[in-house]
Amino acid sequence: MILNTLIVIATVVAMEGVAYATHRFVMHGPLGWGWHRSHHEEADGVLEKNDLYAVVFTVLSGALITFGIAGVWPLRQIGVGLMVYGILYFIVHDGLVHQRWPFRWVPRRGYLKRLVQAHKMHHAVDGRDGCVSFGFLYAPPVTDLKRRLARTGALRSRGAAPGGTRNGTSPVT
Repeated sequence: MILNTLIVIATVVAMEGVAYATHRFVMHGPLGWGWHRSHHEEADGVLEKNDLYAVVFTVLSGALITFGIAGVWPLRQIGVGLMVYGILYFIVHDGLVHQRWPFRWVPRRGYLKRLVQAHKMHHAVDGRDGCVSFGFLYAPPVTDLKRRLARTGALRSRGAAPGGTRNGTSPVT
């Protein structure tokens, strides 16, 4: 029981690295941008093409759980860890950061504020190149992200000063 729980927890932790790599190199790469682009544009409805990534990971989680139940240890625990990460992603990324839920809450301090700020800075750049902060549950310090954005010049290419957006508002308020 303890080993199974540790596998679930280790999978949740490892998934942040997998999510970072997938987000940076697949979603922002030439192969995955076709789906992910919708997440960087104005949304017309409740769903966006980018949500297909959640479907892919849900199917993967379900398959791992199914094979694990069929006796292939520890696939069930890994699948459950993937599912837990997906739930956390849904709550934090879709709910807290992008406010795709009916309620609105903006953290005023602490780590959750930093997480929201980091993701807003990710979206402060047009297109797939020059973005920062590719994790979903881990956010680097905002000052580091501002420095990286200033170095790349990605914000200047869209008519904003480093740390700002097109309309001059800060992406980290």
